Amino acid sequence: MKHQYTYHLFLLIALFFSNAMNGNAQQDQVTFRASAPAQVIEGQQFRLVYTLNRGEGRDIRLPNIEGFDILFGPATSTSFSSRTVGGQTVSEASVTYTYTLLAREQGTFTIEPATINVGGATFRSNSVTITVLPPDQPQETTPPGTISADDVFIRPIISRSNVFEQEGFTVTFRLYTTLNIVGVGGIEFPEFEGFFVEEMPVSQETVIRHHNGRNYFTIDLRSVLLFPQRSGQITIPSGSLDMTFSVPSGRRVNTFFGSQEVMTDVRRVLRTNPINVNVRPLPSPRPANFSNAVGRFTFSPSISTLETTANEAITITMEISGTGNMNLIRNPEVQFPASFEEFAPVVRNAFSPTTNGLTGTRTVELTAIPRHEGEFTIPPIEFVFFDTNTNSYRTERSPEFVMQIARDEHSRAATAFVNRQDVRVEQDIRFLKTGHPTFVSRTDFFIGSFAYWLWYIVPFLLLVTLYVIYRKRIRENANVALMRNKKANKMAKKRLKAAYNYLKTHDKANFYDEVLRALWGYFSDKLSIPVAQLSKNNIEAELAKSEVSSTLINKFMDILNTCEFARYAPAESDAAMDKLYNDTVEAIEEMESKLKRK
Repeated sequence: MKHQYTYHLFLLIALFFSNAMNGNAQQDQVTFRASAPAQVIEGQQFRLVYTLNRGEGRDIRLPNIEGFDILFGPATSTSFSSRTVGGQTVSEASVTYTYTLLAREQGTFTIEPATINVGGATFRSNSVTITVLPPDQPQETTPPGTISADDVFIRPIISRSNVFEQEGFTVTFRLYTTLNIVGVGGIEFPEFEGFFVEEMPVSQETVIRHHNGRNYFTIDLRSVLLFPQRSGQITIPSGSLDMTFSVPSGRRVNTFFGSQEVMTDVRRVLRTNPINVNVRPLPSPRPANFSNAVGRFTFSPSISTLETTANEAITITMEISGTGNMNLIRNPEVQFPASFEEFAPVVRNAFSPTTNGLTGTRTVELTAIPRHEGEFTIPPIEFVFFDTNTNSYRTERSPEFVMQIARDEHSRAATAFVNRQDVRVEQDIRFLKTGHPTFVSRTDFFIGSFAYWLWYIVPFLLLVTLYVIYRKRIRENANVALMRNKKANKMAKKRLKAAYNYLKTHDKANFYDEVLRALWGYFSDKLSIPVAQLSKNNIEAELAKSEVSSTLINKFMDILNTCEFARYAPAESDAAMDKLYNDTVEAIEEMESKLKRK
């Protein structure tokens, strides 16, 4: 009897905990959610819906709802669903509580969470935010079968129209319509010549917006993040979109449901307005070690170790975090000691586009191997950028790294690395002179001889020659256009040399940037046109006036197009970048040879 009593006691305890756990599991799975339209119009009726996913609740309580009138509710409805889990069919029932509301006044209102009781437990819904827009103002009547300019249009929305060179801003192409769309044809977005382009994610959600006294259904077609690559007034040309809409035809027909208006399809090509952007140049003079970074950044350098042995690698990690033109930043320079063997940097980018630029972190890892023992110092590493908060240049510095390198006792063999130091060669033994000796007569004197007078004549002739050359240089320097024309090839080679360094390190973004800078600068100097006024059209026209062959002109245009649109393409191979570099060098050399013959 005692054992039977104990058995029933344990059974009751087990059932209690089982029911408690099932009850907790059920509570964990119960959801109570509120939903309503994000935008409504003043005077419009809409539905506020609460959905309970399990069972039926009791005692639903709404919060104080401001800005709206409750016309009806709750209307309760139940829906059933079934699904198969682990070979077993599970049926579920959900209940919706619908309230009909009237938007009483304009503004943005938040409806706080409601509560409901399920199985003795209270559950809260989420809050919802609703924007109440003003009603439409009276509009002129559009003739049947036609579309007015106010019925549908594309509006380019620019975040800022006055920026610095390399400072990011966004352009969003937004469609506004009051009509039903039945078809979309060709889309031609404008070219962003003179800008570095990053695509922005766009939401496919349709949003009601109030514009010029009228409410429209709007959707963002495309959004781009732009970084101007040169200063001056830059115009973003117009784009176009071919669409077909369903509009009233003005005719009515009688059907079983009564008289209905006949709709007709109307095709229309929508065009965007050009946008003017004022790009201010960065202040001069620019610091010598300017990293081309424009925005708001923090710089965090670190070193893997300060004490190691020879032939053991050390790594300097530099993290650049913030918001700006992250893709166009040049890596800070690190001055390793001469006896360190350096390796190509490893760059990792982790950022995403925002309205003010790319935000995230750029990590640069530099690895070097000390080949000799001793104490070595790495000077402070500087990161110089243009701060858009203060509109001034700012310098971030690392501390000085002093390293103690011990001797590598395990490696006796000489390494293949050659210490970069000056080699001094001295000769303690002079060679004996050979051949026949020469003798000078005792009656010959240097004063009055031909060699004596040459000491006066030659300096005088050199002085006259230098004077003539100096006067010619002064006249040439006064002609600024001529000097820029002569130095165009030299400056282009200097920029292409920087591009070649990026090519060796597989830095695609900076490579195309430097090639593009080299070409724009070359044409500006060669054609005597300011960079801000340069475009593909006037470059092509000026080269044609100089009787440059169409083949060479097309070659330059292809190089410019490849550089400007490289951001849209997948990662280029090294062979493609190398070919573009060689084509650029050959095109400039061919241009120089043709212009010299004229």
